[in-house]
Amino acid sequence: MADKKKSDGKTIRIKQIGSPIRRPEAQKKILVGLGLGKMHREVEVADTPENRGAIAKLPHMVAVLD
Repeated sequence: MADKKKSDGKTIRIKQIGSPIRRPEAQKKILVGLGLGKMHREVEVADTPENRGAIAKLPHMVAVLD
């Protein structure tokens, strides 16, 4: 059983600003993993290194909101 990592209650708000149409399948899967998939949708995700890495792979499709 894997240990769950704690994010100390910190979250990041992200918004999808780019369309997944004509994008590689890997990028579409990252969007779904972040809880996105439709344009202009906003979600809050835990501030973990895994989520930060996923966001860094899609700078043209997601925006970090303050």
